[in-house]
Amino acid sequence: MEETNNFLYEIIDSDLEKDRVVEIHTRFPPEPNGYLHIGSAKAIYINYTAAKKYGGKFNLRYDDTNPSKEDDEYVNSIYEDIMWLGAEPNGGIFYGSDYFDKCYEYAILLINKGLAYVCNLDADQLREYRGTLTEPGKDSPYRSRSIEENLKLFERMKNGELPNGYCTLRAKIDMTHPNMNMRDPAIYRILHMPHHRQGSKWCIYPLYDYAHPIQDALEGITHSMCSIEFENHRPLYDWVVNNIDFEKKPHQYEFARLNVTNTVMSKRYLRKLVETKIVDGWDDPRMPTICGLRRRGYTSASIFKFVELAGIAKNYSIVDISLLEHCIRDEMNMSAERRIAVIDPVKVIIENYPEDNVEYFNISNNPNNPEAGERQVAFTREIYIDRSDFSDSPPPKYFRLKPDGEVRLMGAYIIKYKDTKHDDAGNLAEIICTADLESGNKNPVDGRKVKGTIHWVSTSINTKANIVMYDKLFSIDNTNDIEEDKSYDDYLNPDSVKKFNNCYLEKSLEDAKPGDKFQLVRVGYFCKDIKMFNTFNLTVELRDSKPTK
Repeated sequence: MEETNNFLYEIIDSDLEKDRVVEIHTRFPPEPNGYLHIGSAKAIYINYTAAKKYGGKFNLRYDDTNPSKEDDEYVNSIYEDIMWLGAEPNGGIFYGSDYFDKCYEYAILLINKGLAYVCNLDADQLREYRGTLTEPGKDSPYRSRSIEENLKLFERMKNGELPNGYCTLRAKIDMTHPNMNMRDPAIYRILHMPHHRQGSKWCIYPLYDYAHPIQDALEGITHSMCSIEFENHRPLYDWVVNNIDFEKKPHQYEFARLNVTNTVMSKRYLRKLVETKIVDGWDDPRMPTICGLRRRGYTSASIFKFVELAGIAKNYSIVDISLLEHCIRDEMNMSAERRIAVIDPVKVIIENYPEDNVEYFNISNNPNNPEAGERQVAFTREIYIDRSDFSDSPPPKYFRLKPDGEVRLMGAYIIKYKDTKHDDAGNLAEIICTADLESGNKNPVDGRKVKGTIHWVSTSINTKANIVMYDKLFSIDNTNDIEEDKSYDDYLNPDSVKKFNNCYLEKSLEDAKPGDKFQLVRVGYFCKDIKMFNTFNLTVELRDSKPTK
């Protein structure tokens, strides 16, 4: 994995040069309320590669400060995804809930310094008092409470004596501040709900903007790198760090989110797709989740390469999903062995070939990698070809099988059309051909040119499997730009998945294991499914426009 230069590395270089930091320490702080997606991969890549580049430490810290949405299922999936990506947290694995005692202790400190107060405004009143982007907010009538009263009320909050929503603990900053995040934000709320790790120990929970800088400081994080939507939260981050008087102060830096065409990154909406069974779970191969991409056949290297090529900057951009497809296609072109599959079969009878004869042709496993060697594919009198490789009324420049035409069977004989047979409904049932038995897998002895090559599978020596073809889940390029009266649901692609059962594959695929990857020649790159029995999922088609961004 390469680490190309970017503005974040320039910041780190400057900090090291000025001795502001000695050892680089980064973190990835996912909330365990859903599965990681391709956007998460960018944050992981940035923080992990920065630590790796500078010989520093990288932490995984679960932001589990909201028990209403969190679950151990998500905790486990996040760990599995990070390890699969190869971003091992050499600095350790932590939980935001590990610091609840410290967060409470620091809240007491802020109250004693006159920098936090208990407020009884309800949610609607808080919004009213907060003001707008053009109008300043108003001080809460509870802002002038004494330190002693605030300490007693906060203790009652902690002891479970007050109901949900009765009050909050707010930072005392400035209700006229131009940044609305600085207008006395709530830093603690009451929530009578057990925590997945802490059980029923707590009924008050710190808010993210308060807890996150504390966690960073306690772990010794030097560069807290996060996506651009937190830029306006940075003044509050600094306020918390400075007023708690940490000796070593972490700093926050922001980068643009990874926006990808035909993709939705909202965990809330992705959860809806799962719960309404529009998709087959979080790991549905159409999902932009890390586990969905893994099940579809993407590799960790291709995902990180995509993030690298997409670039790291601060300005908004949307990256064409074809760049991600290019990355896995480029990798599999060199690594994936070739195999043959006939998805929509029609029988071909080669009438001049001996009925009981079986012949084996050596076919390259990967023309781009001679070290991959060859395999033997069985040839018999009756074979299957794809129905689309024959036309009885072909268009101009049609180089597949057609009346009075010849075509090369990949790695084997040249065959010539003779006749067809149809069933009672008039559907094509069989194609009768003859073979140039002197051609083998060589050029014709008389020097004639045969332009077309098609793939094939023996009708008697093969294996059957299901093949699933995937397309984009959403039909709109930019899902951030939907019409006002519509929702994501209106742009779901009805043809995002097509299943073909009992396809004929060459015999060697009988031994394929879940997760094995192949190029099915002339079709695309595929991965054997890890959940569905005897099924191959399309990872990406063969064609490649080689986009840049």
